[in-house]
Amino acid sequence: MSFFGKLFGGKKEEAPSTSDAIQKLRETQDLLTKKQEYLEKQIDDCILVARKNASKNKRVALQALKKKKRLEKTLQQVDGTLTTLELQKDALEGANTNAAVLISMKDAAAALKHAHKNLDIDNVHDIMDDIAEQHDIANEISNAISNPVGFGEDIDEDELNKELEELEEEELEKGLIDVPGPTKLPDLPNMDEEQKEKTKKPAKKVEDQDDLKELEQWAL
Repeated sequence: MSFFGKLFGGKKEEAPSTSDAIQKLRETQDLLTKKQEYLEKQIDDCILVARKNASKNKRVALQALKKKKRLEKTLQQVDGTLTTLELQKDALEGANTNAAVLISMKDAAAALKHAHKNLDIDNVHDIMDDIAEQHDIANEISNAISNPVGFGEDIDEDELNKELEELEEEELEKGLIDVPGPTKLPDLPNMDEEQKEKTKKPAKKVEDQDDLKELEQWAL
């Protein structure tokens, strides 16, 4: 089958994977890059020949310039092809990444679906209700066990309050008995001594008066 038959018709072949297609694009890019370098060298040679023969042999110089134009056109086509290949390679790499992501997400969804296969939302609610009910039962059992009923701990609260009041009255009476008495007052002064002091003061006054009279007589 001809090349065009393979390209546009004929037996359809299985599409290559993205990895294989990317690898082929890279190989093609390497080939075109080498051709690009070869064309650039040929163009430089044509320019050199045209310069050497510009004044000596114009025909050779013109031929070299014409060849340079053809080579530049071919180089331009190679540059465009490389750009197209680069864009296609980037698209394939993006598609390859997307495919890997989708495969991972698909696997995760399948695993999640398998994990939920035997689970039903109604059953989940029933299980949670059972758990809550069992917690309530456990709390009631704990409270019943912690209550010392039947072990001689059934105490009359009124009797306890009455005993407490009696104790408070005893403490109050004890406090009244222990109240300290009045402090001792200072001793009253002795009346005899006060009388003596009073009698002493007039005598002193009489004595002063006598001295004053005596002084007046000296002044005369």
